[in-house]
Amino acid sequence: MLFTDYLYENSKEVWDKYLEHPFLIELGEGTLDKEKFRKYLIQDYLYLIEYAKVYAMACVKSRNMKELKKFHNGVAGSIETETANHIMYLKDFGENIENMEFKYKLNMTNESYTSYMKSISVTGTIEEIVAAVLPCTWSYNYIGLKLKEKYKDKLEGNFFESWIETYASDEYVAFKNEWLDFTNELCENLPQDTKEKLKDIFLRASKYELEFWNMAYKGE
Repeated sequence: MLFTDYLYENSKEVWDKYLEHPFLIELGEGTLDKEKFRKYLIQDYLYLIEYAKVYAMACVKSRNMKELKKFHNGVAGSIETETANHIMYLKDFGENIENMEFKYKLNMTNESYTSYMKSISVTGTIEEIVAAVLPCTWSYNYIGLKLKEKYKDKLEGNFFESWIETYASDEYVAFKNEWLDFTNELCENLPQDTKEKLKDIFLRASKYELEFWNMAYKGE
């Protein structure tokens, strides 16, 4: 079994709840309250800034050029590629992107999640950092693909179509697969007790992802 399969199997119960979440169901159906979506985008935009810092710390800890390039790509992907869709929507909502970091603050759920990842980036190993950041990239592709398949007949005219298409795109699939391959290569020969620790980190980050969706739907 690939290490990433091991991670997924041990977190599947949490991941199944993503697909049952009212925020994502309503997003797929095109009925989600746009104000909820706006607030979610703001928090996710702020999240991606902190997420990039975790990759940046991994750059510092990199043991070779391959790792350094990989984590550098993680920084760029977070603050350039992935934020592009956020920026498009946020501008439509009338937000001044240049002022976002100063106008808004991380809410409690966001602060807790990003603080957890940043603490691992400071005290943990390269492998532990990867286990902490992987649920975000992987689960968004997982969600995007599932939503696109389930709601393929409802996407035309759906305000949230661009969001779904971004995370279901061939480019994002390739990006996610590169991270899965990198994770497997990095972790396949680790001792079992180390793999168990990484599994626990991955599971906790996956639970934080679920809490983020709860926050997005219920408010905070």
